[in-house]
Amino acid sequence: MSKRAGWLVEICQACGNTYNKIWADAQRSLNGLLEKEIEEKSQKPLKDRFMVFQMLATFYIKYVQIFRNLESAYDQIVHPQKRLIIRQMLDGVMGRILELKNEMVELELSEFHYFDDILQDLKLAPENIDIPIPGYFIKERLKVLKERERILAQILFDAGMYDDEPKLFIKPMPLEEAVRVIQIAERARQGRLRATFMKQIYLEEKREKQSHGKKGLDLETAAVHIQKVWRGHAQWKKVVKQREDEMTFLGMIPPPHFQRPSATLLRAQKVANLRSEIQEKHESDYQNALVSIKERVKEIEGPDIKESLQDQIRQWFIECRHITGKFPDYPDEEEGGSAAIFSAKTPEEVELV
Repeated sequence: MSKRAGWLVEICQACGNTYNKIWADAQRSLNGLLEKEIEEKSQKPLKDRFMVFQMLATFYIKYVQIFRNLESAYDQIVHPQKRLIIRQMLDGVMGRILELKNEMVELELSEFHYFDDILQDLKLAPENIDIPIPGYFIKERLKVLKERERILAQILFDAGMYDDEPKLFIKPMPLEEAVRVIQIAERARQGRLRATFMKQIYLEEKREKQSHGKKGLDLETAAVHIQKVWRGHAQWKKVVKQREDEMTFLGMIPPPHFQRPSATLLRAQKVANLRSEIQEKHESDYQNALVSIKERVKEIEGPDIKESLQDQIRQWFIECRHITGKFPDYPDEEEGGSAAIFSAKTPEEVELV
């Protein structure tokens, strides 16, 4: 086993344990929440509108927390059978979230709700109740989305609206960096205007001196002027650095190392991509195994199963003949064929038919 393969196995095992724990915690929370909901419904209905909203909002927030944990586990767990179970739980939790949202809308006649007091009691931040778009919405519909883009591009091309020029990828920029770029551009523009204005003043003074026949500055005076400009520029850079350090200390701007991509985040993203590849491989192996096992069962145990079913059908015909005195008609294909024989049907029902 190569070094990379060994590292991958260790990472997958560690992540698998982590997401299994997340799944187990979400399952326990869901069981407790369902028991609480059943208990609330068994009691007398609440007449206070505020209390009803508090109850619905609390359930809504807790279901959103469970949904976020289940979605995270489903996105990273590589075991196909586990993912099938989590997917069913995810669909059920999403359905319940929609039901609670609809009940709150009907209660308050508004699409917007305020959960400040509930979030404070549960010690949660507002971003903790943001509902993310599940990753499998895009992964499982990737072929459909690509086909849709291809059809749309073909329609635009036929209509003469297709842009042949390649689109440039624009990297998203953080807000702080965007403000900084705008400030630099604006200061540069003002600097150019100031330089143009000072150049005009300098040229005017130079023309006046030439017209009056005065000599320029001597070497020592010129050196002093250059030193003043350089010392002023050096001091200005020092002040800018001190100001940035002070703003960073006060928490007004992020530290410089925050602008660089974190090695931990890059490693986590790499692990997530690797787990996604393993997911696809395991899912493909699982689907192939279903087909191969079905074919194997059909090939090995098929004859025995077929003979057993034929014996049951003969026994059923014989029992019906003993009771009714005649053999019943064999069900046609529209009635289900032999499947209708194995349904729960008595000989008296057969006779009535």
